Amino acid sequence: MRQALPFLVFLALNFGGLAIGARFTGPGVSSEWYQTLARAPWTPDGWVFGAAWTLIMVTFSIYMAKLWSLTEATDRPILAIAYTKALAFNIAWNPLFFGARLTGWAMLDLVLLLAIVMWLWHRGWAKPDMVRHRWLMLPYPCWLLVAISLNAYPLWLGI
Repeated sequence: MRQALPFLVFLALNFGGLAIGARFTGPGVSSEWYQTLARAPWTPDGWVFGAAWTLIMVTFSIYMAKLWSLTEATDRPILAIAYTKALAFNIAWNPLFFGARLTGWAMLDLVLLLAIVMWLWHRGWAKPDMVRHRWLMLPYPCWLLVAISLNAYPLWLGI
């Protein structure tokens, strides 16, 4: 029960961040720009993105609630800063990629997001009481690696 409120807060922030990012997507995948963009052959169907992000945000919320509850009050500000940066990078990708069509900047955004996610994951590995919860982070960096590869594909082709 001690982690219920932090879980709900992280869940609201994570899904709120996804909603804000989606707001700046515009026509997104249905846009002419995206439809004509050279996409990687391994690009999954659209529904996979929604399913992946739902799983990631739920497991990330559970993980962060547990990590938050095990973090000393004096160390929480650094954790909050890292989490806020991760949330900001997550939100920023949609406007960068779909809105401004800045695929290079969107790629940098994903790499920075991955670095912060890995730092947050490392924080959990350092705590013995996180043994079961630390695996909840696994979907996030895995999906970010897929996202980086998808984002890199048109850049690699020079488009």
